[in-house]
Amino acid sequence: EGRDDAFVEYVFLFAPLHDLGKIAIPDQILLKAGPLSPEEREHMMGHVGRGLELVDTLARAFGIAGSENFEILRNIVGSHHESFDGSGYPKGLAGHEIPLEARVVAVADVFDALTSARPYKRAWTNDEAFAFFEDLAGTRFDAECVRALVTRREEIEAIQRRFAAETDRLVGFHEAYRENV
Repeated sequence: EGRDDAFVEYVFLFAPLHDLGKIAIPDQILLKAGPLSPEEREHMMGHVGRGLELVDTLARAFGIAGSENFEILRNIVGSHHESFDGSGYPKGLAGHEIPLEARVVAVADVFDALTSARPYKRAWTNDEAFAFFEDLAGTRFDAECVRALVTRREEIEAIQRRFAAETDRLVGFHEAYRENV
């Protein structure tokens, strides 16, 4: 699906807001080191609806509801947990019913989650993550979005190095600050 540069720029700008609704999730669920109970999982899944509520509230406050660019944001927040095969949530959308921007963000979000260490898991290697996506291309994830990811290894590794260096710099700053306080 060909899209113009403006579309790409808005996806880039809005993608970090995909989990905005998680601010409404209690820390004991959000930061839990082990598996979530069915009740906790249900609560966690509610972050999509809460995110849409927050986006809509902000849109009304700033008078941007209804613009095309606003719809890109709503689609990312509201559909990034939909699965290409229809098994996702909150609506069970499938295939191209899922807006392209949400399909792109779904791949990016899961790749980041897999390749990042968490209290309950080690970071996967890029090879492990790419294999995971290739196994699920066309079922859980849009095959074109997966192909866009796995064919850009050098770009991805450059981004990972840049963010690792930035994280190291911020950690060093924080440690120096704590020593001087």
